[in-house]
Amino acid sequence: MIVTGRHLPRRTFLKGLGAAVALPYLDAMSPAFAASPQSASAASARQAQRLIFTYIPNGVTMEAWTPAAAGSAFEYTRILKPLEAFRDRTLVLSGLAHKNAYALGDGPGDHARAAACYLTGVHPRKTAGADISNGISVDQIAANAIGTSTRFPSLELGCDDSRTVGNCDSGYSCAYTNSLSWRGETSPNPPETNPRLVFERLFGSFDAGLDPETRRRRQDSRRSVLDAVTGRTSELMQTLGAADRRKVDEYLSSIREVERRIQVAEKDLTGLPEGLEKPTGIPVTYDEYAALMFDLQVLALRADLTRVITMMMGREGSMRTYPEIGVPDPHHPLTHHRNTPEWIEKVTQVNTFHMGLFAKFDETLQSTPDGDGTLLDSSTIIYGSGIADGDKHTHSDLPVLLIGGRGFKMGRHVQYEDVPMTNLYLTVLDRVGVRPETIGDSTGLVEHLTDVTA
Repeated sequence: MIVTGRHLPRRTFLKGLGAAVALPYLDAMSPAFAASPQSASAASARQAQRLIFTYIPNGVTMEAWTPAAAGSAFEYTRILKPLEAFRDRTLVLSGLAHKNAYALGDGPGDHARAAACYLTGVHPRKTAGADISNGISVDQIAANAIGTSTRFPSLELGCDDSRTVGNCDSGYSCAYTNSLSWRGETSPNPPETNPRLVFERLFGSFDAGLDPETRRRRQDSRRSVLDAVTGRTSELMQTLGAADRRKVDEYLSSIREVERRIQVAEKDLTGLPEGLEKPTGIPVTYDEYAALMFDLQVLALRADLTRVITMMMGREGSMRTYPEIGVPDPHHPLTHHRNTPEWIEKVTQVNTFHMGLFAKFDETLQSTPDGDGTLLDSSTIIYGSGIADGDKHTHSDLPVLLIGGRGFKMGRHVQYEDVPMTNLYLTVLDRVGVRPETIGDSTGLVEHLTDVTA
């Protein structure tokens, strides 16, 4: 490629009829000369920090989660084992708590409070009506600060239905049970659970506003989103160097592969009970479903469409079954095992299954180039649940992992004692230059995590 004083803008889209495909970061997006006025923005693009919050429902088998020893010499437990390849990129954190998820005089409803409190640190108002009240969540605090330069300030995803009205848990609104992200006290951000709709939101919609029957009729004749931008892609490729052409080709191939999997899911009725209608675009098996939602996150991050993501691998109180791993029983009832060994074993299998799917997501982030490193290098991921022991509905000593995270001393199991989970959020935000005074019940930054000074 001939070096000139011109460079490709970071916010470049391949546009066609009904489609707009953002590009990943390319060498051509760097200014040709360091003194260029755009050099600061290019450096910013290379160093963009991403925050990802991945939630698992109904708690875990804590005995199979928590390492026996603290420090860097800890052994990976059964549930954590799928993540062992990322030892030097992981912090296992014990002793963090969400005290505002306890009843505090409100009676039953731990699942609703666990989800509502998880990213806010606020005790939600107990109501099944329209007068919901919670607090702004950490992802939205981040989105308001670091999400303003991307097409989507934040992205909210899930793998279970996301109703926001009605009673979902002992008098608590479904808005609490099904939403992690809150723009404000009365404004939840319900997660999008349909891969097709996520894809169309990211890259353009051919079917926006159509009724389900019309959408189904169009499936067989649906063009690829990439077909709509073929001409613009060819023009762009002629202006790029060999390395950038390879990056664009790999990226567009990833988009096409995700789109193909969605199309297959739309037509696949294998294993679906007779008479049950499957939502368009959602795979029948959970592993394929979760993998699609994780890969959509990778595409969004790779194109810098967003830098803040929340993902609910399941909503609180989820009744999902997992026949693909030999667990045909609904998840939530299993967690009320009353120390029955067979039930505990099935819960542990589900927990380990979730972790395996999450580990594959981390592998993809690690293998995806991003500026001077990889997507994992520029991401801080918090993985965990708002419930520890699902049988007792405990909200102290929560299962928490931090993965990636520049500026953190990784590869350790760090033990605390009843430290607010929101203190971790303050610390994570601090590392990306966002410094709210408080989040929910926070009392300050957590200690012993960073290897650099603020």
